[in-house]
Amino acid sequence: MIKPKKLPRDTNERAHQVAQLLTGEVKIPAEPERSAVSAYLSDIGRKGGLRGGVARAQALSARKRSTIATKAANARWKK
Repeated sequence: MIKPKKLPRDTNERAHQVAQLLTGEVKIPAEPERSAVSAYLSDIGRKGGLRGGVARAQALSARKRSTIATKAANARWKK
């Protein structure tokens, strides 16, 4: 999704731009079409990301998982 430009900091300019957006004077640009290759690669990457953590956890031994979890907990509580 393409986000519109940030609204200006000046109150009057911001009010003017919001009014233009609400009345339809300024159109928010549409999301550009993704190429078939881009969509395919995005889907592949998402698939790998969804199953990556589960596959990694199954491959690790219980001792190694415990070590990783302890290290993560120490890093969180160190703050």
